[in-house]
Amino acid sequence: MTLLHSRPTRNQGRDVPARNDASQNDSPEVNVGNTERWVSAIAGGAIAVAGLRSRSLLGLLGAAAGGALVYRGATGHCSGYAALGINTADGEGASPEQYFERGIHVQESMTINRSPWDLYQFWRNFDNLPRFMQHVQSVKVVDEKRSHWVVDGPAGKRVEWDAEIINDEPNSLIAWRSLGGATVDNAGSVRFVPGPEGRGTEVRVVIDYIPPAGFVGKWVAALFGKNPASEIREDLRRFKRVMETGEVPTTEGQPRGTCSKSAS
Repeated sequence: MTLLHSRPTRNQGRDVPARNDASQNDSPEVNVGNTERWVSAIAGGAIAVAGLRSRSLLGLLGAAAGGALVYRGATGHCSGYAALGINTADGEGASPEQYFERGIHVQESMTINRSPWDLYQFWRNFDNLPRFMQHVQSVKVVDEKRSHWVVDGPAGKRVEWDAEIINDEPNSLIAWRSLGGATVDNAGSVRFVPGPEGRGTEVRVVIDYIPPAGFVGKWVAALFGKNPASEIREDLRRFKRVMETGEVPTTEGQPRGTCSKSAS
């Protein structure tokens, strides 16, 4: 939905400069992905500076925590991850347990005056998603189940991942999850529930995602003005406009509102 670098690979730690054999043997295992390392370093530096400036015991504790995040970003090693058996630097997708322990859950719904069939058909054609998902640059369909997503991220970065459909109930439900190597592990679903007496359709969207650096990512998201719930809500409003009027107004790059092409 609504986050420029290459897609992560299974060997993300290889971009760290090589050292001599003795140093390599003493180095901690890289178990933190590149994007997560970047966020840890930036967040840790900011927290450490703020803590030192406060000149208080609490500030010193904050500075120590910030220093630990900087170390995490510089070395790519997280002792907590090692203890839990987590490795975001490899190509394995996040497990349900990791979503529960580290994930952020967002749920929004909206009633749209179209039939479940109309809404499902439009959404199921993933090429349509960038038309109303503001931060989605593109969705390239690979096959019946897999697709490749490119999404706007913080600080002008671009976030990419491959996703697969894990549940597809025509005119009722679409559920998906990101595959191994995703910059941001995510999973979600959209359900189309007929309204009472055939009055429109309630569209229910649920998203679970694991931001870079775990819950520190929430702080970074707030820093860059990213609010997942409000973004999904706005995407649903745009979806509603597309489906009910055939147009979605936008002022991006324009002196006043314009409209996109009609929905098919």
